[in-house]
Amino acid sequence: MRTLKRISSRKNPTFGALKALAHSGRERRRTGQTILDGVHLIESWLASGGVPELVAVGEGALEKPEIARLAARVNHAVVVLSDALLAEVSPVETASGILARVSIPRGAPAALRGTCVVLDGIQDPGNAGAILRCAAAAGVDTAVLAAGCAQAWSPRVLRAGMGAHFVLSVIENADVPALLAAYPGRILATAAAEGRSLFACDLTGETAWIFGAEGCGISPALLAAAHERMFIPMANGVESLNVAAAAAVCLFEQHRQRSR
Repeated sequence: MRTLKRISSRKNPTFGALKALAHSGRERRRTGQTILDGVHLIESWLASGGVPELVAVGEGALEKPEIARLAARVNHAVVVLSDALLAEVSPVETASGILARVSIPRGAPAALRGTCVVLDGIQDPGNAGAILRCAAAAGVDTAVLAAGCAQAWSPRVLRAGMGAHFVLSVIENADVPALLAAYPGRILATAAAEGRSLFACDLTGETAWIFGAEGCGISPALLAAAHERMFIPMANGVESLNVAAAAAVCLFEQHRQRSR
């Protein structure tokens, strides 16, 4: 490995740019870039054909074999940050030891095809990322994040998605009612104890699932776009599931029906 550039000053512009991307949604939108945190995400990015523009490794982390091997793979783009600076950039409380700056993929489809998930007002990054991860595992093609959702390519959503972003087509900042109006398949809105039981639905065809925030549910505009409302049967005395858990039940019931 070549001699690596080392950064220990907070005044360094590379450090400043990384920190801004990690903590500012406005900066991510302005630059079209984001931060991948951790070995798994960076390896998933590389496996999908992505090329990191810059990789930042903590001084102490270079002693870890898996991080040293990963840094060697992208030798041309590596800088070393002091552990204190890396901790400031890291979007999580305990820094993983390695970060990558990448360009956010563009060119999402103009029309929805195949099986889709539509997230409406889901602000918690952990829930948003978990749904994307579940969707990728269940064979979903496209994920649409409507207004009011956590930013899809924020480091926390990426971390919760565990590489799902690199498998799905992810659409943000789109006219979601227009996309749904042109969708050729069936549109299902999830609701609490309203509509038809999930287990009574034929889910083998193309489906667009709409999942709303736990507090306020699905917005009237997207609810009006649905062909049908469905609910997950639950034991007496239980009102609802966490939205990520509900999405997992729905998507894997569809996967089960299609696998029969």
